[in-house]
Parts: sequence; structure tokens; C-alpha cells
Amino acid sequence: MSDTYTWNPFNNTNNQLNIDIEMLKIEVGKLFPFYDMKYNTDNAAFYCRIDIESLDEKFNLLRISLSEKEYIPMIRFEQGEHVIYIIKKPKIKKKPIWINYLLLIATIFTTTLAGSILWVEIDQANLMDIISLNYLLSGFIFFSIPLLLILGIHEMGHYYISKKHNLDTSLPYFIPLPPPFILGTFGAIISTREPIPDRKTLLDVGVAGPLCGFFVAIPVCIIGLFLMQQNPVVLTVTGNEINIMYPLLLQGFSNFFTIPSNAIMHPTLFAGWVGLFLTAINLLPVGQLDGGHIARALLKDKHKYASWVVIIAIMAAGMFNTGFLFLAFIILLLIGTQHQPPLNELTPLDTKRKMIGILALIVFAICFAPFPFSTT
Repeated sequence: MSDTYTWNPFNNTNNQLNIDIEMLKIEVGKLFPFYDMKYNTDNAAFYCRIDIESLDEKFNLLRISLSEKEYIPMIRFEQGEHVIYIIKKPKIKKKPIWINYLLLIATIFTTTLAGSILWVEIDQANLMDIISLNYLLSGFIFFSIPLLLILGIHEMGHYYISKKHNLDTSLPYFIPLPPPFILGTFGAIISTREPIPDRKTLLDVGVAGPLCGFFVAIPVCIIGLFLMQQNPVVLTVTGNEINIMYPLLLQGFSNFFTIPSNAIMHPTLFAGWVGLFLTAINLLPVGQLDGGHIARALLKDKHKYASWVVIIAIMAAGMFNTGFLFLAFIILLLIGTQHQPPLNELTPLDTKRKMIGILALIVFAICFAPFPFSTT
């Protein structure tokens, strides 16, 4: 949805209307008395006098009422006037729910296989042992379950808050990735089938996933450190090993455990580390990432400056770690730097939500590892 629209300055009565203009007059007029209006075959614009104090409640009532009639309203402040634009809701074909279940089953399989590979590498066993029942069971219990719990509860956080705000949202779609992909998954996504109504909803939905995933990743990390302490496996082979850098939170937790510095990371701890890493990546204030939602809610149109600062910083870090160049490429190619405004961006955020935005920044800081991978 775009910020600007081209409108016919005259009432277009010669063409067949695709909108019910009389119904729209009644629905808008009940909540927002208007002094002028324009419309063409597919859109309508109502020029209203707005009371900011009651705008949030009234606009939400209008949005729900028109949504039931297959319309979408949006409010903008342009050239000194408040304008409510209304368009027809685009028809979106919903995917059958069996796709969600099929992808979940496939992702359980691929992450179990990934966990089995981790155990085979730890035990320095034969590669063909990854399909043995013992290693598959260990991969499922110690890697697949904790990793999918973090990812799944992250997405269910988005889903629950979306439903709380009356948004039409799908269940999570898990993305399976077979070996040689080390995680066995590319994460999970949900599909929101309608525009975000306002800044508070945008922030709530954006922050819910990372915080929910974060609070699950914490006990997973602690359990992983405990298991690692109980049976540390010390690295005996020298060569080009990949070292994983702990973020601040994990560094703090590790101080409560006695683990050899050259011990191999337990698969459960690796699942927790991945959860923290993905939480940090998701909180980057860029494009359609969760952090992009939060930045748009807090900064409105100025969020684009934060996006470019982050992207430039990531590209600079790529001079020392090529993984960051790949991340910058993914962001620019697939995610982008822009974020569409909510339908109502005029209502300000309350203090509580601004504090939640600060909390998200703190979570990012303690979950982010500046150079997550290095080789020795």
C-alpha cells in the first residue's frame, strides 16, 4: 500500500462504480463527520475534522466495520487536512491448513537429521550413522525440540497478538532445509492477510515474536550449558575449526558453569545460541524484519534512516567477516529497507509501548554477537 494516491477531482458518475458510495458515506459519517469527499470508480476520499483524543477508538471501529464489508480505510494528514481514504479489500486466497502441518512435519525431520549430524560429529562416528535410531533420537530430543520450540513460540507470539488486535493471520509456516544446511530449517513465518491498523498494533505484533522466542531461548541455553558441564567433550582434532562467539547474555550465563574452554558446544546449547542469534537478527530495525516493525512504529517515516545506518554498519562489518556481507545482500535483495505505514499513523504511542521499544533494544544488545563465527 502506498503513501500517495491520485484522485479524480470530480465525482465520476458516468462510469460503473465498483464501490458502494452511499454505504461508505453512512459508515464514515457515523464516526467522522466529513465536510468534503471525492471518489472515482474504485476509491473514495473523505475530508474530516479529527479529534486526536478519540481517533484511535473511532478509527478502529470504522476499520472493523468496513472490513466486514470488504473495504480498507486509511487516514492521512495531507496539506493541512485529515483525509480518510477507502479502497476495496483485495481478495486473498487462503492456503489450506494442511500445508502448515506438512511443513512442520518436514521441518521436524530435517532438524532431527541436523541434530543427528551434530552428534555424529561430536562422537567422531561414521557419517552413515546419522540415520541410526540412537543418533536420530538424540538429534530430535536435544536439538530439534528446543530449536523448534524457540522458533514456534516466536511465531505464535506474533499470531496471538495479531489475533488479539483482530488481524487476519495465518498459523506459522515452517521452512525445512535438508543437509548440508546445519540448522535443518530457515526459520518460520506467518502471513498477515490485511494491513496493520495503527502504530500500537505494529509495535505489539513486531515485538511479540522476538520477546517470546527470547524467553524460551533463555532456559534452552541454561539447560544446554548444564548438559555441557555434566559431560564435556573436549576438542581433540586441530585444524580449521569454527569458533562460535557467545553474545553478552550467554557469556553471563556461562560464568555459573564450569566448562573447559575447548569443549565442543552441546547441541542443545547450540539450539539456544541460534535462538538468541535469530532474535538479534530479527530485531534489526530494517524493512519487514520485526525490528523494522518496531522502528516504523517508534520513528514513523524516519525509520528509513535507521535502516540505512544499520545496513551500512553491516556492510562495514563484512570487511572483517564475509557472513555480514551475505546478510546485507539478503536484506537488500529480499527484505528491503522500506516499511509500509499502518492505516492510522497519526495516533501517538503511549509511554508503555515506548518503554517496550527500549526493552527490545536491550534484548538486541545482549543477544547480538558482533562476530558470531570465526575460524582457527
